[in-house]
Amino acid sequence: MPPLLPSRVPRAKKPPPAQHRHRRILLALLLVLLLGMIILAITTNGKRSGEPIPRSDPSTLKRNHFVGTSAPSQAAVDFTNGTDVIWQIPESPKAVLFVAHGCGCRAANFWDRSAACPHCVGLPEDRLIVLGALDRKFAVLTISSSGRCWSTEKDTGIVKWVIEWWIEKHKLRELPLVALGASSGGYFTSALAKEIRFSSVALMIAEGVFGSMGVPVGYPPTLFVHMPKDQHRMRLIERNMRALQKRGVHVKEVRCTDFPLTPTLLSDRIPGLDQAFSVKLFELFQEKGFIDERGYLRNDGRATPWKQVLREREPSLDKFEWINHIQEELNLAFGYHEMTSLQIDDILHWFESHMGSSSVS
Repeated sequence: MPPLLPSRVPRAKKPPPAQHRHRRILLALLLVLLLGMIILAITTNGKRSGEPIPRSDPSTLKRNHFVGTSAPSQAAVDFTNGTDVIWQIPESPKAVLFVAHGCGCRAANFWDRSAACPHCVGLPEDRLIVLGALDRKFAVLTISSSGRCWSTEKDTGIVKWVIEWWIEKHKLRELPLVALGASSGGYFTSALAKEIRFSSVALMIAEGVFGSMGVPVGYPPTLFVHMPKDQHRMRLIERNMRALQKRGVHVKEVRCTDFPLTPTLLSDRIPGLDQAFSVKLFELFQEKGFIDERGYLRNDGRATPWKQVLREREPSLDKFEWINHIQEELNLAFGYHEMTSLQIDDILHWFESHMGSSSVS
């Protein structure tokens, strides 16, 4: 019987030539490069017109060098055409910024108290907007509304006249003119841009009045700064952004979210507020369940009965000068509807990116 043939042993594969290995390495590098380009395209997609600008990091709560300090105010005050006008012009200004307050506020809210403006209030977010703009060489002009809120019928002519008079008086005609309005001031600013040729505008916590007036020809680039916790307003803003884009208007949005309270948040943000009081108020909020275990407010600052509870402990609260300052920071922390300075860099960058010609027409 013939011997069985041994099973065929497979040959060991020869190692690939060096040139093949080089090709594989090159292919792998190309794939990594392609993947990086895809990731970069995705992350920069938000910079296109209409897409959200990444919101400012809440860690900036103390980063701004104006936060917690009382900056010397050089604001000038006048009463003209039936309203308060307060302004400051930095050395070598590069643009003019008109700022419109919200309901129940005044021009005095934006400025720290000084000898020239003893009735100025310096609310924490309002003042930081002005200080940030001045630091970036914007001349800042604030005007009070004729009533509690802005009225397009009553205030448009007044404000247009004041802006024109003020620009001529200070020989700033050659500078770009931009505008920022919050809440009622945002609606008013959106309408005022039909009468005044702004280089660009920023509407804060307001969708504008485009539903009633439409989108005028030549409307300026528009930035929407809003708080998506207010979902109804966010939907209106999205609708108006689409309408503006259809008319060729450059638009973007900045979304502002809530953030937790900390023991020293209020004293960090409000110049002159005692840190011990800030800690005491934080502990009171914990005791009463106004904040959760992470420090987030359970309700909007306006709906939180903190003043009533504090008044029971501190009968002299009625004379406490920081009530409105604290209220503003609580509203901001809840992140539903409030003036905010946390996104001022985004806003000023928007203005600086659209420094075209502007005029009062």
